[in-house]
Amino acid sequence: MNQIEKKFEQFLWHSRFLVLIAVIASLLGALLLFVVGTLDIISVAVSSVEYYLGKGDADLHDFLVTDIIIAIDIYLIAVVLLIFGVGIYRLFVSTIDESEQHGKNHPFNVQSFDELKDKIVRVVILAVIIEFFRAVVDIHFSTPLDAIYLALSVLALAASLYLMGKSHKSS
Repeated sequence: MNQIEKKFEQFLWHSRFLVLIAVIASLLGALLLFVVGTLDIISVAVSSVEYYLGKGDADLHDFLVTDIIIAIDIYLIAVVLLIFGVGIYRLFVSTIDESEQHGKNHPFNVQSFDELKDKIVRVVILAVIIEFFRAVVDIHFSTPLDAIYLALSVLALAASLYLMGKSHKSS
């Protein structure tokens, strides 16, 4: 029975390499999102040049800020995938020698699931904030109450950023 148990425990230990599927998929997703975000920025740059050369059909002011904010949002999601992939690899498979040289506070150096979750949540919150600002750019007020709702939303966002900063300093 001891030999069977030992073999089974070896099997369980080696099963940790299954996370490599998630690691590779996360890194591939991050790469794709970095490419898409970069192509979006290049597209905005080309459209801006065309606008100022008089060749563009659309008004630059209708899309410039929104498209750049969307690209930033895409980059942030790519960063989430990157941190997730590297963090899962580090937790389950092996430490990464290169990241060890950059100190404990580097985003890739996670010591636990809670730390990985905390780093990912911070980037996701930032992505949500950027998405909020993208929505604010397109907002049209129909009543004064809409402006009050916007002000309250900005206040709630500022408060959450303040609290997030306080919790980050105490960690």
